[in-house]
Amino acid sequence: MNELKKYSFWMMGVSHLIDKKADILNSGRELFYSKGFKDTNVSEIAKMAGIGVGTFYNYYSSKEELFLEVYIKENEDQKKRMFESIDLNDDPVTLVTKIVTQNAIEMNSNLILKEWYNRDLFSKLEKYFYKQGGFESIDELSRSGKAELIKKWKAEGKIRDDLDDEMIIAIFDSIPYIDMHKSEIGIQHFPQILFYITEFILKGLTDFQK
Repeated sequence: MNELKKYSFWMMGVSHLIDKKADILNSGRELFYSKGFKDTNVSEIAKMAGIGVGTFYNYYSSKEELFLEVYIKENEDQKKRMFESIDLNDDPVTLVTKIVTQNAIEMNSNLILKEWYNRDLFSKLEKYFYKQGGFESIDELSRSGKAELIKKWKAEGKIRDDLDDEMIIAIFDSIPYIDMHKSEIGIQHFPQILFYITEFILKGLTDFQK
């Protein structure tokens, strides 16, 4: 067999592996979304993907490992949709409240994202989220937009100008990081506590002239 044929067979094999993993990922996502993590099992995922259970374990060591990968992708997609749907011409209170509210609604209605508040799973989700750069990917989506908005709000007198832009960005960035410490704060307070903290922050940033 010449080198070209060897390379072609090798590429076919790689493509098959990629396609098979994508089938598992997509099947897992569909079942997790419709049934939730707990009520989905590996045999169902394998059946939907058209493979045997043994083949599933060639790609993922457990249902949890697959779910963590699905979660990261679902979270990124949700954040992209949210940022695309907001109106950047809204005033600071309306805009930030809308973002926090939309995020909370999605987190509670989407059975994949809702697992963020699953006591038995969230610690693993948090560790995996950090490891896979989950926060960095979200921040990349929004950081440049936040900087421009803050400049705009300051120019229009809608937000405090005695704080530098980086400080205001850091204040806004603190909101999702509070969510990362729900185990220490008390998971029973979430997501309601995020609404109150957002309200307090926005009052402090926008009521300065009153």
